[in-house]
Amino acid sequence: MTKKAAHKILLNVFVSQAHMNGAVMLDIMGDFRTEGNPDFTVFVADPHGRVTELPSFPAHLAIEDPELWWPRGYGEQPLYTVRVEARLDGKVADSWEQKIGLRTASMSIERDRYGESFAHMINGVKVFAMGASYIPRDDTSPELTRRLLEDAAAANFNCIRVRGGAYPDDSFYDICDELGLMVWQDLALTGSAHELATPAAWSVKAQVRSIVTRLRSRPCVVLWCGGDSLELSAPELTPRQRADYIRVFEYIVPVELQRLAPDAFYWPSSPSSGGGFDEPASPHRGDVHPKCSDPGEPGRYVSDFGTPSCPCLPTVEAFARPQERNLFSRAMEEHSAGPRDTAHIMSNIRRYYLCPTSFDALIYASQLSQAEILRAAAQRYRRHRGRCMGALYRQLNDPRPGISCSSIDYAGRWKALHYFAKRFFAPLLLSCGELTDKALRLCVSNETLNPRTVLIRWALHNDLCHIKREETISLTVPPLESARLDPVPLPEADIFSDFVTYALYEKGALISFGTALFVPPKYYEFRDPRLLCRLEGDEIIVTSAAYAQGVEIRNSSEDLVLSDNYFDMLPGERRVKVLRGKPDDLRVRSVFDIK
Repeated sequence: MTKKAAHKILLNVFVSQAHMNGAVMLDIMGDFRTEGNPDFTVFVADPHGRVTELPSFPAHLAIEDPELWWPRGYGEQPLYTVRVEARLDGKVADSWEQKIGLRTASMSIERDRYGESFAHMINGVKVFAMGASYIPRDDTSPELTRRLLEDAAAANFNCIRVRGGAYPDDSFYDICDELGLMVWQDLALTGSAHELATPAAWSVKAQVRSIVTRLRSRPCVVLWCGGDSLELSAPELTPRQRADYIRVFEYIVPVELQRLAPDAFYWPSSPSSGGGFDEPASPHRGDVHPKCSDPGEPGRYVSDFGTPSCPCLPTVEAFARPQERNLFSRAMEEHSAGPRDTAHIMSNIRRYYLCPTSFDALIYASQLSQAEILRAAAQRYRRHRGRCMGALYRQLNDPRPGISCSSIDYAGRWKALHYFAKRFFAPLLLSCGELTDKALRLCVSNETLNPRTVLIRWALHNDLCHIKREETISLTVPPLESARLDPVPLPEADIFSDFVTYALYEKGALISFGTALFVPPKYYEFRDPRLLCRLEGDEIIVTSAAYAQGVEIRNSSEDLVLSDNYFDMLPGERRVKVLRGKPDDLRVRSVFDIK
């Protein structure tokens, strides 16, 4: 970041990296004014504070034992500090300082048995991107930005897609660098095709130059994207608009980006198969935006998927009067991200649950149904690791209060989806496919750099939670792979009163747990779990008398952040840590209460 001075000397600074034979060569270069014959000094501090001084600019430094920057979950995020000082008459007249991470970043695009791969390649490792899109807010602060991104990291994100429209300030990227969150950066260019006049072409160049110059040394920025969904609009475009689209996103932008940041990866649009309006929604190459419930091929990289839900009740109360707290009221529909969001919510609820008879229960059911739909989709993408290499849902946050696809609402409250994401983005995950044909299909996904030896226990239970059948399986899952277990037929299951539990253990510790039904929850014969909760220190203890699904713990202001929430549990106790918020006026409910 450049500090303003009375006499501007450093016009821009760029730090490039060359990784060779285990070492990294830094080239620190840029443009500067020569009036007054300034003297330059470059300082490079390693992550431990050891400083190397270079008495020239441009400067070159070979780092023999580099500490590499990795995405979250794959390694650490050590940062080096580069500082350039310009002196006149022995005094610092101008300076530039930036933290950088040593890493290589590209996309693996190669022919394979599924078509053509599309995967982040960081330090030579193919990374499965897990996260969501982020929509910049005008009224945010560095403190709120940090809390939001730390909440994303807590949900096991390793990637954030910054959607076009506006650019976050530097603090956003500082935090992503620190937390190991890769950034898919959309350019904030026009969202619709138009005929391009010469002044507009210069404006595009200026915008690209401004943002790329600001972000090009950031380790977190791993992909630049031009337009959003424009290739899908090809049938509605005139020949001139198609030609100008190609001119902007396949010539002007990439040429300018290549000039400013030669090692940056550029993608012309999303979804896209590489440009030229050539099958932009193909599941065999590039990125896709499928429907969450699409049972077809998963695509090579899912860069956008989602469905809406209501924000938490106190957030609704801030914009809707008591008489307006109805899903189809004017206030609710005016506070919807899309014109059909309320209809989508009711369709989602109908898919899983009985019709809620109160507005409060409807909010709960809307969030649970959203979370279940995205859980099924994300776990399916992860089961296809190697074929599919990204799952970025729409969206992390809200730019304004209202109904949307977010997992954290405008007020910063975690919706059910965010807790589900914490589970379905876990580096080591046991997932279960649908049981509609009375067959159990389990899969272990290992998104770490080490083999993991695990124990799997599954059981078929009746409605009293008595075990009718069970099995324990031991296996070692190779790094960066998903291992599917053989299907297990369960012909003896009563689909309306039986359920399955599945758990993953490593070295005796429970890592992953879930339950599955043979029918939608609205058809299942739940017994009353008679849920209770109490507070002991920083823990909330939930007790249940029966199998309970979607257990929600909340306080009066619904601003608790817990170690887990919206979980399934068997009869007995479950302990949950309070991470944020005041645990007063605690309440608990489950799917049994949706009616």
